Amino acid sequence: MSDTNLTILITGGAGFIGSNLCEYFLEKGYRVVCLDNFSTGFRHNIEHLISNSGFQLIEGDIRDYTTCMKAMDGIDYVLHQAALGSVPRSIQDPITTNEVNVSGFLNMLHASKEAGIKRFVYAASSSTYGDSESLPKEEEVIGRPLSPYAITKYVNELYADIFSKTYGVETVGLRYFNVFGRKQNPNGSYAAVIPKFVMQLMQHESPVINGDGNYSRDFTYIDNVLQMNELAMLTNNPEAINTVYNTAFGDRTTLNDLIGYLKEFLSEFDPEIAGVTVVHGPNRMGDIPHSLASIEKAQKLLNYNPQYSISQGLKEAVKWYWENLK
Repeated sequence: MSDTNLTILITGGAGFIGSNLCEYFLEKGYRVVCLDNFSTGFRHNIEHLISNSGFQLIEGDIRDYTTCMKAMDGIDYVLHQAALGSVPRSIQDPITTNEVNVSGFLNMLHASKEAGIKRFVYAASSSTYGDSESLPKEEEVIGRPLSPYAITKYVNELYADIFSKTYGVETVGLRYFNVFGRKQNPNGSYAAVIPKFVMQLMQHESPVINGDGNYSRDFTYIDNVLQMNELAMLTNNPEAINTVYNTAFGDRTTLNDLIGYLKEFLSEFDPEIAGVTVVHGPNRMGDIPHSLASIEKAQKLLNYNPQYSISQGLKEAVKWYWENLK
């Protein structure tokens, strides 16, 4: 554990990625302030941290500027994870998605500028690539957004760029590609595909794949994302800041292959899972067919070296779900 006097504000710190970041940086000796309104995050994700003297929880909403300014007290770095995720949710309710993801983001960015923080690292999204068909996805080549959610995440990048150029705020955007791992919520209508499939298989229910199962994603294990946040926060390479990076493993897995891995790893705990059948449904509106990240820019400028492949990450995630949610 490194001893440091630095304090990090993690917005959305009770969510899946945010709570993993809180744990990670507390273990490294940082002081951590978590800001969350618990609209999609969970108290149980951070309950075990409350007694840690280096941890502070602020219950509040990034849509309220006063709360954002209050949270900035004594902060060195901001890791902004708070957002309303999910393409389908944004199609159903574009107004709330915009309020949180754009207005809330701007509040945090402006509060960071006013507080003079060292650097603002934020969760961007692979959805920004939109209808661009080029593979692998390279940071400088994007298409037109395919959902309200994608629009909001692209607007975040535009605001960050303007704040860097106009006010001198150091920013780094991390375009997350299908992050998965411990603490990812398997329940609710907007549950991510991996925890949802895991829960269904554990209950011997047939998972429903949208389409023929040949759509592919660059599934990225949570520990690779923790590494990227740390590198983005601490880099002293001037070329590496005020830009965006793909945050991924750099490999493509179809949904059919994903189910194959999950059945294989889960059947080590329960052999009957190997025989669970899969159901195919219609393709989902706003979904892109294929996603694969180039991670060359992050490797070159941040010395990023992801440690977990899809299969290694799934093995860890499946074990966690089995032990915690069975």
